[in-house]
Amino acid sequence: MPSPVWSFFTVAENDNAFAICNACSLRIPRGGKRSSSFNTSNLISHLKSRHRGEEVLKEYEAAAAAASTSSETNAVTKGRKSDVTILQSFEKSRPFARDNEKTKAINGKVMEFIALGDQPFSVVEEPSFRSLLAHLEPRYTLPSRRFFSDVSLPALYDVVATHIHSLIDQNGLHISFTTDIWTSDVSPVSMLSLTAQWLDEDFNLQQAMLHAQECPGSHTAAMICQAFNTMLAHWNITKDQVHVVLRDNARNMIKAMEECGLASLGCVAHTLQLAVNEAVLSQRSIADCVAISRKIVGHFKHSNVATSRLRNLQKQLGMKEARLQQDVATRWNSTFYMLTSLLQQKRALAAYAVDFDLPAFLSPNQWALIENMLTILDPCEQLTKNMSSATATAADVIPSIEALKRLLNKTVATDHGIKTSKSMLLQAVEQRFSHISTESVCFLATVLDPRYKDCFFDQATKKEAMEVLTAKMRSQTENEPEPHEKRTRTDDNNNNTSLQKMYEEILHENATNELNHSQADQQIQAYLSEPTIPRSESPLDYWRSNKIRFPQLALLARKYLSSPCTSVDSERLFSAAANVIDEKRNRLGCEKAEMLLFVKKNLPLVPSPRI
Repeated sequence: MPSPVWSFFTVAENDNAFAICNACSLRIPRGGKRSSSFNTSNLISHLKSRHRGEEVLKEYEAAAAAASTSSETNAVTKGRKSDVTILQSFEKSRPFARDNEKTKAINGKVMEFIALGDQPFSVVEEPSFRSLLAHLEPRYTLPSRRFFSDVSLPALYDVVATHIHSLIDQNGLHISFTTDIWTSDVSPVSMLSLTAQWLDEDFNLQQAMLHAQECPGSHTAAMICQAFNTMLAHWNITKDQVHVVLRDNARNMIKAMEECGLASLGCVAHTLQLAVNEAVLSQRSIADCVAISRKIVGHFKHSNVATSRLRNLQKQLGMKEARLQQDVATRWNSTFYMLTSLLQQKRALAAYAVDFDLPAFLSPNQWALIENMLTILDPCEQLTKNMSSATATAADVIPSIEALKRLLNKTVATDHGIKTSKSMLLQAVEQRFSHISTESVCFLATVLDPRYKDCFFDQATKKEAMEVLTAKMRSQTENEPEPHEKRTRTDDNNNNTSLQKMYEEILHENATNELNHSQADQQIQAYLSEPTIPRSESPLDYWRSNKIRFPQLALLARKYLSSPCTSVDSERLFSAAANVIDEKRNRLGCEKAEMLLFVKKNLPLVPSPRI
């Protein structure tokens, strides 16, 4: 900071070794010839001796006093900042306390990492993981694996469960479920699943996993029924709230739902698989083709040399490099994918067989049979995909099966060699899905889907569907609570004794019923008279926009369009379970495994912050 004396002097232009006094214009030496020896002592002495008693000296003394005070203040402030910095340095070197908010936040993120990433609890003991956290936050102390398994996981589970409870309480008027039983390959553990989905008031689809609990002993209908009652009670879900349960076609599961008094529906994908297996894949000529195909794929699957040779041939022939797919005997569509991959690599396989040995090979007739067979399996595979999508509902079942039956009824050029299989597949589909036209879960959902309405019914089914829908709407309207009416004091006093009041009640009841019935019929007729929307559009978007126009129909749509048509949600859950209970965690208890699955599936539904 420059000296205040320079407010009263100016450096000489021709020689900077001198300063000119602004008051008397006298040249005053600055203390030497070099800039390193310059000072302000001569300048101050000049003011005190030459301008004593003058205003100039008084101004200088005032400026000097002010500058001295400012300098002292800056020095004190600088010292305080230095003290604060030292205290902060000491504080930053101290580890976080266990109850520190930062510690809690990091613990929560580590627990989420374990649950969402399918990590074993032992990951917190890995030196590399501990080194990473120490580098990111040196003050954080990573707890033991027992802390995360016994403290952090239950705490996170409770947070998520509380949120799911609130969602069900707020919007779970009618809930649809899926269930299945899974047995681990690496541990003697069986689990019973329960997933739920429903539509909220704005027709947004809500999905949650509720249980994947241990299912010990024999899987009898009585045991499954008892487990279901316990699971529903745990979530305070009454049986009136249960719209339908999607299950497999096992007898014990069907009987269990009957004993529980719950409406249930067989998984469409499972039912279609049974039809394909018994009508197509069980045929001798086709079964032989499948057996040979498995041998060919197995040859390449178990030999890196053979795989490398096939890849080189694909390059030479200008074909896209692709691996042959192995099928799973219990999944017909995996057999479809295997045969498709073989057909795509037919040229490469023929070239391979010229120079190298294959355990088996398909004849020209068998190649033709496979190609024709895939033409009837392709729509079945496409239907399975559509039915297994997250947006598929029970409304898609009848239209999809009707479309498949019509396709199988058509005669085309590719029927050569597979007419019997095609005919048997049609019979199997008709037999196994004969009940869907009488399932209210399916035909009411179809009518309430604006993409289909009643277009896929014959006249008899249309009439029955309209009668059931009308009855449902009238029952729904009659069960709605009466709006509260203001009454005079006279009405209150004579509520039970006025004859006139009885007349009014009878007239009001009958007039209301007639009006409600008329409104129900009008809504149905108005809804059905409008054209269907394209299949690419969402029925939920339609009802979100039209729930005010058709209020009673919208309530029914919210119920019936909540139902899925497959138990794929439970199967996907158990695919995740296979990652939780794997070879690294084959001793993990079912209770902990269920918590991990619950958190993994439902944590994205919980808004942040979670812990």
